[in-house]
Amino acid sequence: MDMGFDGARSARKIEFLGLHFDALDLDAALDAIAARASVGLGFAYVATPNVDHVVGLAREPARAPLYKRAWLTLNDSRVLAALARRAGLALPVATGADLAEHLFERVIDPNEPVVIVGGDERRVAALRRRYRLTAVRWHPAPANLKHNPIAIAQAAAFVAAQQARFSFICVGAPQQELVAYAIAQRGDATGVGLCCGAALDFLSGHTPRAPQWMRARGLEWLYRVTREPARLWRRYFVEGPKVFALFAAWRASMAA
Repeated sequence: MDMGFDGARSARKIEFLGLHFDALDLDAALDAIAARASVGLGFAYVATPNVDHVVGLAREPARAPLYKRAWLTLNDSRVLAALARRAGLALPVATGADLAEHLFERVIDPNEPVVIVGGDERRVAALRRRYRLTAVRWHPAPANLKHNPIAIAQAAAFVAAQQARFSFICVGAPQQELVAYAIAQRGDATGVGLCCGAALDFLSGHTPRAPQWMRARGLEWLYRVTREPARLWRRYFVEGPKVFALFAAWRASMAA
């Protein structure tokens, strides 16, 4: 798989908290993804780690190959960007939700095939209406996908069969990365897959996004947890804060 034709892989790499991020902001990432998808190369996927991914990777180091295999690894978190600044690193932010939104608004032709993995019929129908999409190829994903290798293989086969320029894998981490990895390993798929978590919820209107001023200040997490406390309180108040201990350990290892 050629990964250097558009210059994306020549971007500066930033090693931070166990991941190697591509130092691309939203516009640069969008340009690279659009270019790659337009030239008919083999399948490549974009991982968009945030705090939840970093904590999950520390808990399960076996996830590392899922990110190493990614064509691009982009920072999805302003919290991570702020921590990186404390270490003297400039880590741009390019969230999966913003990338997906801009692709639908600026790049994707409403009449071209678009693959969606995950979500439900209502969300997919709302996305189709919003962007006037006429050729959505939807693959619903079962619960507990992480522990269902057959379902992962079925999702990968579905994506490969569509030969679409863009596939949006919206089943949360690490399920979406497992599916993307399986697609890439097949060797017969094309286009670009975007591991974009809750993007389908946002773009379909099912879940409102935080106001721009909150996003700009790294407070989108607060907006989300106040809207869905039962589902998200543990992620943001129990698991998420573990990133600060991981950051302290990482800085100590860098200074050693």
